[in-house]
Amino acid sequence: MKLKPLVELFTPAVMNDYATLCGWALAGAHARSGDAAKISGYMGKKEDFDKALADFSEAYADQNEQDHQALVQAVREGRLEAYLER
Repeated sequence: MKLKPLVELFTPAVMNDYATLCGWALAGAHARSGDAAKISGYMGKKEDFDKALADFSEAYADQNEQDHQALVQAVREGRLEAYLER
């Protein structure tokens, strides 16, 4: 049986909690895919990786917003048909 969260109904606070849980699940899966101590040693104590990941995430979010705006505009102009599931 598959479950799909109805993220389109989430409030911003619930979406933030959901994203946090997804991040922890993904991190846990990756931590199990290798030797956690070696990975930690490789990453080091500096915040370089943290900063790079945050910068990438912000750029990706900005691109996602631009893509969504382009999609909405294309639908409004009739260049693209959209079906809204209810």
